[in-house]
Amino acid sequence: MSQVGKKMPEFVTNGYNPKKEEFVTVSNKDFEGKWNVLMFYPADFTFVCPTELEDMQDQYAKLQSLGVEVYSMSCDTHFVHKAWHDHSEAISKLEFTMLADPHKSIARDFYVLDEEAGLAQRATFIIDPDGVIQTVEVNADGIGRDASQVYDKIRAAQFVRENPGQVCPAKWKESGKTLTPGLDLVGKI
Repeated sequence: MSQVGKKMPEFVTNGYNPKKEEFVTVSNKDFEGKWNVLMFYPADFTFVCPTELEDMQDQYAKLQSLGVEVYSMSCDTHFVHKAWHDHSEAISKLEFTMLADPHKSIARDFYVLDEEAGLAQRATFIIDPDGVIQTVEVNADGIGRDASQVYDKIRAAQFVRENPGQVCPAKWKESGKTLTPGLDLVGKI
């Protein structure tokens, strides 16, 4: 079931904030009033997952400059997140909060729980300041994501929000040409 255009599910969970080196409680209410990226991944202490989280960290300052907060989430506990942070060179670089979903209820509510494996799928959600999901990307377990694409998607989503009636074509960049849908464009693109 597509979540695009829908309010994000309500939740409250524990997490580990590596920047402050503390456990935190985070809910969907913490997403309100700003742009957010919620990045589900299968499990801590795995192979593709640390490369993805490190890649997202490489984009974190750039995303923060757009007013975006980033959260990662797996079905591990916040205690496991801290242990992974303390023992992985890649994960030790993280500054964004790592959320826990040990009951698998949040992944299930976002429709990204692989019930058979009991793990979250590789899924990235871009959520607007109203808590509405604007984009969803889900990859197979063996296919890592490219965090640099998240920046372009956020800029496009922000542009469309700030400029009603305009849309961003494929490969749109911040200074690129946009489109205004209408009869004059039908069949001409």
